[in-house]
Parts: sequence; C-alpha cells; structure tokens
Amino acid sequence: MGDGSPMSLTTPDQPAFLRALSGETLPTPPIWMMRQAGRYLPEYRELRAKAGSFLGLCYNPEWAAEVTLQPIRRFGFDAAILFSDILVVPQALGQKLWFVEGEGPRLEPVSDRDRLAEIDRQAGLSVLDPVIETVRRVRASLPKETAFIGFCGAPWTVATYMVAGRGTPDQGPAKELFTRDDALFRLMIDRIVDTSMDYLCAQIEAGVDAVQIFDSWAGSLGEADFERWCIAPTRRIVEGVRARQPKAKIIGFPRGAGRLIPAYVRGTGVDAVGLESEIDRAFARDEIQSLVPVQGNLDPLVLRAGGPELEREIAAVMTAFGKGPFVFNLGHGILPDTPIAHVERLLAAVRG
Repeated sequence: MGDGSPMSLTTPDQPAFLRALSGETLPTPPIWMMRQAGRYLPEYRELRAKAGSFLGLCYNPEWAAEVTLQPIRRFGFDAAILFSDILVVPQALGQKLWFVEGEGPRLEPVSDRDRLAEIDRQAGLSVLDPVIETVRRVRASLPKETAFIGFCGAPWTVATYMVAGRGTPDQGPAKELFTRDDALFRLMIDRIVDTSMDYLCAQIEAGVDAVQIFDSWAGSLGEADFERWCIAPTRRIVEGVRARQPKAKIIGFPRGAGRLIPAYVRGTGVDAVGLESEIDRAFARDEIQSLVPVQGNLDPLVLRAGGPELEREIAAVMTAFGKGPFVFNLGHGILPDTPIAHVERLLAAVRG
C-alpha cells in the first residue's frame, strides 16, 4: 500500500468489499454497518422475541442465519457479518455466560489462578459448533456479490469482561489484575489468543471471506500497555490465522486508539483497520490509509438523527477517504432506535 505498488490480486467479479480490503480504490465504496443485524429492524425484533433470549438466538443456526441475512435482503449491503457475540469465546473457555435483559452480558468473574484453572477444565471449542453451522448456512444463501465477515473479540477486550464479569466504564478490574499479577493476566490472554485463533480459522473454513477483531476497549490503555495487551496478542492471532489460512483477510478495530492506530497496523499486520467516529479524519487519511485500507467512520448518533447533518457527514467521510481503499461503515454499532429511512438515505447517498 504505502509504496504505491499496484494491487493485482483481485478480479472484477470478486465482491467489492474484498477488492477494497485488497487495496483497490473503487469509484463507489462498499458499505456495511456494524450491528447491521439488530433491534432497529422489525424482522429482527420478531425473531428475537421468538427465541426468548439473546443466546438462544446466537446458538440456533437457523435463526442466527436468518438474522444475519435480514439486512442483506432489506438493504443489499456489500457484506454480511455473522450474528453472534464476542463473549462466546469466554464461554468456550468454560466461563458461564448469560445476558440480563436491558443491562447486557454477565460472566462469573475470573480474578485468581484457581478460578482460571477451574474454567480451563471445562473448556471446549465444541460449544461453538452451532455458530460454525450458522456460517455454513449463511454462506449457502448469500448472493455471490456479497462478502461474508466473521469475527471475534480482541484478547484485551475479552479479558476485561472475563475479569470483571461485565462491562465496566474504565476497565479497572482488568487493569488492577495485570498490575497485581502480570503472569496470571498473561496466562488468561494466552488462553483467549489460542481459542480465538481456532475459532476464526473454523469460521474461515466454514465459509467467511474475512474476519474482524473487535477491540472495543483499546482506547482505555496507555501506550506501553497498548503494546503489551492490544498489539502483541492481536499480532499472535493474525500470525496464527495466516499460518493456517494464508489468504485470510483480517480487519482490526482498536476502538478509541486514535493516534496509536498506525503503530497497531504496523505491529499487528492486519489487512485493514476500522476507524472510530472521533478520530481526526485528516490524520487517519494521511497516517493510516497510507498504510492499509480503512473502514468507517460515520457517527451512529448522526445516522440516528438524520437530516442535513447526516448529509454533511456522509459527504465529509466520502471526501476524507474516497480517494483511497475504503469501506464505508459507522464508527461503532448502529443504535437500536435508528430509523430505517435514515439507513436507506445513507445507502442512497454513498451509492450516488
């Protein structure tokens, strides 16, 4: 990318999303949205009520495949993303997972060696077999022009949930643990890295075209800790997946990392990187898009609000990144109360 050499690895019949990830600058950028299968869609709400619980939906291949395909049928996005959750990996590691309605995920916290050893004894990737079956079903149903994205949570973000047992505003429990017992925290990270590699490879073997590594809490780390707990473990996942799946396309999303993203790109070896809404776009264009294709970064709040500000922001994103390899997306997941008409307007504006 950075040396200006031409990319000749794609063909015009490949999905536009994969061409963009391979470094092509396309006249119309491909578009998808994080959390595009979700509560803003009435067809999702109907199936979610039928499933009875979020995990009941995630682990039912027929329903999870249907939910994955719903936004493709309605909007014709350029990529589908697997309907699942980043915390299925702790569940595969043996940690009990459940969701509290209106509050989010809960896990039995892991804060000492005995607890980590206890969940280790219950670990097994077979827990995720229904998710892999969902991948197979979606792959068989997707239009050939639509790419398919799998994903996992990044080790740092997953570890914050494992230690605290829930989301926290400052990720304090995980920071306290690695300060108090660095070796224990490294052991937990190692477990997450190994399981995530196996999980992503299984998704690729079952039919996804690319995978995204979500590091939702990357922005909570200082520079030294960012290198230790965000860059280094992600690099191991990227290298491990590539060793088994050399053609795998891997997107990193270190949300909130801002000016540390160029170091993340160089340090991890990801093929592309997602940008949060808050990042300075001139910096992102000059310092990040010069290294790899970028994805983002419309503010989900602006999409929800709609109106003239939405039009201005779509144009600003396109102006900032449209002259290089680029995938149009949000800076984070779509909000549940976003009007469908605003999504339709977004698609019309991006596609001209």
